[in-house]
Amino acid sequence: MACKNSKRPSLSGLRRFRSGGVLLYVFFVPLLALLLTILTAQPWILHAESAAADLADGTYTVEVSMEGGTGRASITSPAVLTVEDGTATVQIEWSSSHYDYMIVDEETYLPVNEDGNSVFEIPLTAFDTEITVIADTTAMSTPHEIEYTLVFDSASIAPESTSLSPGPIIGAILVLLLLCAAVVVTFRRKRKEARR
Repeated sequence: MACKNSKRPSLSGLRRFRSGGVLLYVFFVPLLALLLTILTAQPWILHAESAAADLADGTYTVEVSMEGGTGRASITSPAVLTVEDGTATVQIEWSSSHYDYMIVDEETYLPVNEDGNSVFEIPLTAFDTEITVIADTTAMSTPHEIEYTLVFDSASIAPESTSLSPGPIIGAILVLLLLCAAVVVTFRRKRKEARR
């Protein structure tokens, strides 16, 4: 004996269900795909504390702090970080043109530029730890070797030119969310009108 209270789904109900499924695939699934693409395309977000060997070959920027000396000299931050075959080098640009060489791990490095403030390319072997370097300045009456400590912040690593800045990313996400919300509101309004 058939149950008297059993109801078969109406055709209009099936249409509403299918319409909702279409909305889900058209709007929410692409939004999820965009978020996953952003996160997987920017490994520095997920692995901020990676060592240089874990970074793909390319050019990045990294925040650097310095201590030592008289406090008159400074270096540019963020610095340009280059990774090639798992080996990292970083550009150190001084606020003065009077530095004629640097010593890192007993190796001497000369400026890579001829004009402007002194710029050096030195190896980078560690993040988030003090690295001792020596820089020779000719600003005084006689050259002086001065010891400095550098610390490179791994959490600040970002591709130099190909990175997506947070502003456009957040803006795109907000636009998609607003679009999805508008579609959902419109869909619900039409469904209520159809019931009348």
